[in-house]
Amino acid sequence: MNRPRLIVAITGASGAVYGVRLLQHLRASGVAETHLVMSASGVMTAQQELDLRRADIEALADVVHNVKDIGATIASGSFRSAGMVVAPCSMKTLAGIAHGLADNLVTRAADVVLKERRKLVLVARETPLNLAHLRNMTAVTEMGGIVFPPVPAFYTRPASLDELVDHTVGRLLDLFDLPHQGLVKRWEGMGRAGAGGAERTDNS
Repeated sequence: MNRPRLIVAITGASGAVYGVRLLQHLRASGVAETHLVMSASGVMTAQQELDLRRADIEALADVVHNVKDIGATIASGSFRSAGMVVAPCSMKTLAGIAHGLADNLVTRAADVVLKERRKLVLVARETPLNLAHLRNMTAVTEMGGIVFPPVPAFYTRPASLDELVDHTVGRLLDLFDLPHQGLVKRWEGMGRAGAGGAERTDNS
């Protein structure tokens, strides 16, 4: 049975760990064929934050594309995929996608995913947000994209940074209906096991 293809882009915002961990889980599970494209700033950030070289990250993907290769397979609507994740997504990349610039393979592939009505998820990393950022997020949302800031879920009472990252990665995989185990602690309601053990009170 053919595996779904997922395009993964890593750009220059802080949070390279999200894209890397996504690739690691997909490599380990084998549930999707990954197509990786990294911006030059994304490579620099991964080295700064994770001590990983370009080759280390590329080794996690099934197929690697050069960010300058506008003639790559993922630049065409005839390339079938489940969609695309940009993790992390810089504000520059967000702006390029919002305005349809398609000036490199990341923004071109995202443009293709939008025009083909496939799923585009942007793990937008910036704070605080200025008006340009907010308007660009609105534009992408109106085009059918999903803006997915990696907001941590504290109701799970995470014991480590790895647990916080994995929860976000699991939620990303949920958006593409890709199976995974152990990444997300599902909300079971107040006071139930797995929801932090909180007890309901009469205070509102």
